[in-house]
Amino acid sequence: MWTINAVEIVSAFLVLFAIIDVTGSVPIFLNLKSQDKTIHPEKAAFYSLIILVGFLFVGEWILKLFQLDISAFAVAGAVVLLILSIEMIFGVEIFKNDNNNQDNSSTLFPVVFPLIAGPGSFTTLLSMRAEYSTVNIIIAVVFNLIIVYLVLRYLDAVKKLLGDSGAYILRKFFGVILMAISVKLLTSNLSTLIATVNGASML
Repeated sequence: MWTINAVEIVSAFLVLFAIIDVTGSVPIFLNLKSQDKTIHPEKAAFYSLIILVGFLFVGEWILKLFQLDISAFAVAGAVVLLILSIEMIFGVEIFKNDNNNQDNSSTLFPVVFPLIAGPGSFTTLLSMRAEYSTVNIIIAVVFNLIIVYLVLRYLDAVKKLLGDSGAYILRKFFGVILMAISVKLLTSNLSTLIATVNGASML
């Protein structure tokens, strides 16, 4: 559970980077700023860290509460990730900001939730519990949130660096990576789940 593995960290980092898609959300962040909304990079990163790491542990407790196996949730999560990857690749809009809140700060909503720590991230975290060590997932979360902080902190510079085409290409590229990883999660955990069900039925 607490064995550090560089390969797992990189793999988990890429999955979360694809799901959080902070570079693909740059146009949304810029639009919020154009509406005179305030985004605090350090608060966004901190709140996201607390929510994601907290859910990483509480989520497993919830599964036990409902007597669900992690492999079963991983299969369901893999299906969700597969759908999200299809949406990323084909340009379908996942989240629409229909919030009418007049609060000048957009740090908590919609930046932290659901753009950074949203349903996709939650599903991803619990799905990865079936594949990776917990400490490696946490390290991957921290690395991703460092990038989130830097992107929000230097938002205008990131926009100039990537450009519209750069953000578009990154979104499509990580959509394909996410699809491949979701297929791997689905196949590996589906076989485990089937073996568990068959073993239980033989008792």
